[in-house]
Amino acid sequence: MKDMRERLEKLQVQIAECEMIRDLATDLKKRDLFTRLADHFKTLASEIEAEIRNDRLSLWQSAR
Repeated sequence: MKDMRERLEKLQVQIAECEMIRDLATDLKKRDLFTRLADHFKTLASEIEAEIRNDRLSLWQSAR
């Protein structure tokens, strides 16, 4: 689970970087590209968060 948390943290940094680049971009194509990249990373982050929650729930249930 540590790997997933580390990957989640990296994705959160990538999301912030993409959004910053998007906000600074003057070219509309680049702005669109970094918007799509940030959205993609957000989707991946959501999936990892769901897996972390599922793992925690499984651990909790097996400990009872």
